[in-house]
Amino acid sequence: MTQVMIVVFDGLQPSQVTPELMPNLAQFASEGVIFSKHHPVFPTVTRVNAATLVTGRISGSHGLAANTLVARDFDDDRVIQAMQPHLDAMSQAGVPILFTPTLAELLSQHGQEYTAIGVGTSGNAYVHNPRAEEVGGATIHPEFTLPASLNDRLISRFGPWPDEARPNTPRFAHAYRIMTEHVLPERQPAVALMWSSEPDKSQHSAGVGSELACVALGEADAKFGELIRWLDDNGNSDGTDVIVLSDHGYSTITDRIDLDAELPAAGFGPDDVLIATNGGCALFYVTDNNADITDRLAQWLMAQPWCGALLASDSVGQIEGTLPTSLVGMQGARGPELAMSFRWDSRISENGFLGFAYSTSASAGLGQHGSMSKHELRNTGIARGPSFKSGVTIDSPSGNIDIAPTILKILGYDGGESMDGRVLEEALVSGSGAVESSTETHAAERKLSSGVFRQQVTLSTVGQTVYVDEGNAEFISA
Repeated sequence: MTQVMIVVFDGLQPSQVTPELMPNLAQFASEGVIFSKHHPVFPTVTRVNAATLVTGRISGSHGLAANTLVARDFDDDRVIQAMQPHLDAMSQAGVPILFTPTLAELLSQHGQEYTAIGVGTSGNAYVHNPRAEEVGGATIHPEFTLPASLNDRLISRFGPWPDEARPNTPRFAHAYRIMTEHVLPERQPAVALMWSSEPDKSQHSAGVGSELACVALGEADAKFGELIRWLDDNGNSDGTDVIVLSDHGYSTITDRIDLDAELPAAGFGPDDVLIATNGGCALFYVTDNNADITDRLAQWLMAQPWCGALLASDSVGQIEGTLPTSLVGMQGARGPELAMSFRWDSRISENGFLGFAYSTSASAGLGQHGSMSKHELRNTGIARGPSFKSGVTIDSPSGNIDIAPTILKILGYDGGESMDGRVLEEALVSGSGAVESSTETHAAERKLSSGVFRQQVTLSTVGQTVYVDEGNAEFISA
C-alpha cells in the first residue's frame, strides 16, 4: 500500500525554492510535480490553513475562522487564540474544534492512521487530529501530545524537547528523529506529516530574505534532504508519495496599525464589536449581528488609508461597498460580520522579495502574513512519488484545500467527494491531463462624504473549487 509523507515549511514562498537557498528541495521539485499556482485559503494564516489541509474544506465549513477568532458556540464575549489551552477548553466543554471530519477520522474508518509532528504553534498542531483520543492516530508537539499518554513515552525514549530557538532547527531535528525512529518504522501510518516552523519564525523575527531567514531555510532544507535519504536507504521511496507544502506566502510590513486603539478612538467600544487581529487581516465580530453598527464600522474602515478588501457576512444583509464573506469561503457559524484584509502593494523589499502590506502586529520591515496580497496567496506545492507524474509543472490553479481529497484518492478511500477541494487529477499518473479553469474579478464601491472606496477580489475556479487569487482596495479622496 502507498504511504503519504507530507512536509510543511511554514511560510515558505515558491520564490525561495532555489538551488542556492534550498538545494535539496529544489532538486526534489525538479524530479516531481511543481504546482505553479498553488493557493492557501484566506485568511492567509497558519491555523486556518492547517485545518483546511486536513479537512479539504473552506474555513466557513470547518469552523476555524483564523488564528484568533470568536467562537460564539463556546464564548461569544471573548476573542480567543486558537492555541492548545483554549482548544482543550472547547473540547472539554463539548464544543467541536472542527465541524467536519479530518483525514485522521476518515482514515480511522479503514483501520489506518494519521500521525503529525509539528514544532510550530500548539494550535497548528492541535487541529491536525483534535479527536485522536477517540479515533486513533497521534499529534506530537513540544508542549503536548494527542493522545496525552504518548507524551511521557516519547520523552522517556527521546529526551526532552530542545528550547525554541531562531532558527528553530534544534526542534525540527528532534522532530525528524521521532519521525524516522518511531513514527515511520514503528507506527507505519498511512499518512505522516512533519511541520517545520521555519522560515516563518525567522521571517517574523528578522524579515523576509534576512540573513537569519536564509540560514533557517538552509538548515530546514538539510533536514529535508536527510528525510529523503532515509526513505531511500530504508527502501521506502518506491512506496511513498512525498508532498511538500507551505501554509501561506509572505509580505514585508509597511506599518503597524493598532486596531485596539484605533476603534475606540473612532467611537466603537467592546460592547459594539470584538476585534480578532490576525496579522495582515482583522475579523470584526459585531454584537447581535447589528447591521447599523456593522454599516457604520464599514464606512469608517473604507476611509482608512490601510483598508484593503472588505467583506461582510450574510447575517448583516447587504452592506454597500463590501463583498460577501461567502465569496472567499468565510461564511459560517464562527465567521465575523466584517473581514478586512489590509492594503498591500508589490514593491520589492531591500532583500529582494516582492510584497508589502500593513499589519496588526510587529513593526515595519519585518515579515507578516494574513492578507489578500497575491504574494501571500501563492504558496509552495510540490509532490514526488509513485502516484505523481515526474518532471512537470502544473499551471492550473491548486491549493491546500485539494490535499485531503487527493490523498484519499491516492490511498483508494472515499470521503473526498464531499469536500470543497478537488482531486489534483492532472498531477497523478492515473489522472487526466490539463483541467479547465476560469478567473473572475468581483468589484464593489461606495461613495462616502470624504471620497470613494473601490475594491476588487479576484477568484479562480476549477469545477466547483474556488481559489482566492488576490483582493485589494483604494480610496480616492473627494
